[in-house]
Amino acid sequence: MAAPEDHTTMDHHSAESDQSHDLSDKLEHDPKLKDFDLEGGRRLSHARVAVDSSSTSESVGRQIEMEAENGIKYRTCSWQKTAALLFSEYICLAMMSFPWSYSVLGLVPGLILTIFIAGVVLYTSLTIWKFCLRHPEIRDVCDIGQYLFWDSKWAWWFTAVMFLLNNTFIQGLHCVVGSEYLNTISNHGACTVVFGVIVAIISFFVSLPRTFGTLAHLATVSAFFTFISVLLAMIFIGIEGHPANYPEYGEPQVLAIPPKGTSFVTGMSAFLNISYTFIGQITLPSFIAEMKEPRDFWKSVTAVTIAEIILFSLVGSIMYAYTGSQSGYMTTPAFGSISNELYKKVSFSFMIPTLIFLGVLYASVSARFIFFNIFDGTRHKTQNTVVGWASWAGILAVLWILAWIIAEVIPFFSDLESIMSSLFDSFFGFIFWGVAYIRMRIADDGYSFYKVRGIRGWIGAIFNVFLILVGFYFLGAGTYASVMSVVISYREGSVGGVFTCASNGL
Repeated sequence: MAAPEDHTTMDHHSAESDQSHDLSDKLEHDPKLKDFDLEGGRRLSHARVAVDSSSTSESVGRQIEMEAENGIKYRTCSWQKTAALLFSEYICLAMMSFPWSYSVLGLVPGLILTIFIAGVVLYTSLTIWKFCLRHPEIRDVCDIGQYLFWDSKWAWWFTAVMFLLNNTFIQGLHCVVGSEYLNTISNHGACTVVFGVIVAIISFFVSLPRTFGTLAHLATVSAFFTFISVLLAMIFIGIEGHPANYPEYGEPQVLAIPPKGTSFVTGMSAFLNISYTFIGQITLPSFIAEMKEPRDFWKSVTAVTIAEIILFSLVGSIMYAYTGSQSGYMTTPAFGSISNELYKKVSFSFMIPTLIFLGVLYASVSARFIFFNIFDGTRHKTQNTVVGWASWAGILAVLWILAWIIAEVIPFFSDLESIMSSLFDSFFGFIFWGVAYIRMRIADDGYSFYKVRGIRGWIGAIFNVFLILVGFYFLGAGTYASVMSVVISYREGSVGGVFTCASNGL
């Protein structure tokens, strides 16, 4: 694994060390600065001090030491706990959209894109990790946004708005899927709007823990039950030998290439569905900020990426092989393609922990961001106060109400995934991290870094400019395809209306 950063000259290294010692001296003699380092580095973030790996450990060590007397401690995650959080984020219900994506793209392009996106996400995740090691005072992706774009406050606000919208949309997605589950298991026992409210209320209460260390235990349970759920789904569809609604649409067609007549809108939506499942870098700075040893983060993200490639490819391929390309057989999520009602309900039921937890995880990330910015430097952040807990609960309540509204306005799974992928993953999956790489290289070697670093510099520069262009393509063509897909869904009547009581069960 590559070292966190490169230093090409002793002078540059010495300069950074001097800056680090100066920072240490200021922290020792200025209690206010010491407090702000502990409370998330909001004041230090404007100093923009680049540090090496040794000073990173010292800075993190100071934060942990100063948290010792706090009622609520934040830097508590080992790399194993962080891996559990990542598993719960990535090994989730969204993988059950892979069979549909493969049915649209064809098996070979689908598998190639799966591996390609996984590789890009791992590469950009390691870029984030290296950037956070240089700046251990970073608490979230909004701090990174301000760092990347020349300490501009508009960049911080833009990133903050996109950050909160992304997370709230994901919460909304889980309200949608939760209502789908309750409709499926109860045979539409109540109004769908009511089911959405029930999911939001349950999720609110599960969101109340204030540290990722506490949530890591729930994350492990979520990832385990998700694995059992998709394993059962694959076994059941294999036992049946044919999908739901068979033989109405003929024998299932399994194709290596896209089916004839696949439109740009449908193909792009399928690609965005694959991308959405992999792209989750928006939470990584928040996770790294609560690790006891941030230098171990590469272990967490590498282990999860390997598991993703294996699991997503198997789920997509096996479910597609038994379901086929016909739209009458394929559903998203793919549980609806299981013809036996008992099999479908049993496999879907094991997904309950992740239906709740993943929305909870993103709600916690958003609430933490808002809470830290309101109470930075106060005892309400680090101690168990009535004001602190009441504010935390109030923030979560607002977030879940907004998520429920989104779920009722865009009440369909695959199109909501595509919209989130095109609007938010364009920035947080590609553009930001291409810029982060370039900024780090310029800091090390100047604006001609691609010449100084030789072939590595040229390859790195070209690839990261390519990532930025891919991000803009997602934003432009992806958003167009996503919006058109929503329009087509409403026009064809394939989904219910806004705030409808109609069943959305599988």
